[in-house]
Amino acid sequence: MSSSRFWELTVGVPADLAEGLTNLAWELGALGVVEEERPGRGPRLRAFFPATVFASALEASVREYLDGLRELGFEPATGLSVVALADENWADAWRAHFTPRPVGRRLLIAPPWDRPAANGRTVITIEPGRAFGTGHHGSTVGCLEALESVIDRDGPLRMIDLGTGSGILAVAAARLGVSAVLAVDDDPDAIASAVANAARNHVSDRVRCVLADAGRLEETRAPLVVANLLSAAHRRFASQYERSLLPGGTLLLGGILDGEAADVAAALGGHGFVPRKPLSVEGWTTLELRAPLHDHA
Repeated sequence: MSSSRFWELTVGVPADLAEGLTNLAWELGALGVVEEERPGRGPRLRAFFPATVFASALEASVREYLDGLRELGFEPATGLSVVALADENWADAWRAHFTPRPVGRRLLIAPPWDRPAANGRTVITIEPGRAFGTGHHGSTVGCLEALESVIDRDGPLRMIDLGTGSGILAVAAARLGVSAVLAVDDDPDAIASAVANAARNHVSDRVRCVLADAGRLEETRAPLVVANLLSAAHRRFASQYERSLLPGGTLLLGGILDGEAADVAAALGGHGFVPRKPLSVEGWTTLELRAPLHDHA
């Protein structure tokens, strides 16, 4: 035990609890968090912590959080454990999850340490870190596939990415031909990550990263707005989406569980948005909607 420098927290977690548990892990001092999809068994969360964290206190905090959710009626998590991880295994355990992944027709998402042959695809290099968006989660994959289709179809010159996280959607848009992308987030860690990833992919001249509240943004309207956020945020930001989009523009919304998609589409419909065909990837829906043709009075 004394030769180990890290703790690994593992827990099988229902999809609707993954986001909250990931946030808790960061708050408890995690160095890295990985959500693994396990066919037939549901997702599993793995979080890595420094040895300075007390394992017993870490497990107690997570168990208390999960017990509280279970009392509220949420599906219980399974297989909670905190085990020692040898120092030499740390990098492998963290990096093994992030392998190159083809997405859509043209994209290939890869970490900096594993850049494969492009084979005709556009390689997007993303450093996994504290900001959400590595290109491996179903919600991000769906957004990337929908983004590629919209850009191919409409050829927008400008885009706004609300809640950019790692900047993966903003970077992908720039690499796919959008000449001016505004990437917005209210988390300084996310903006730092997005700036670094834009530079890593040589699109800093096309991606402008701004630390701001997505719900109070005052910028020039764009023909395309993307937001990979939770369903509650989409309902809250509906008016902002309308203010940020040119009339008749396209809105792409990710981070929506399949079972919530109809309700989110209906809520946006109340603001004049017209839904197009949704896309589902690994239980997560990406909605494509057309903005009202005229501003509401």
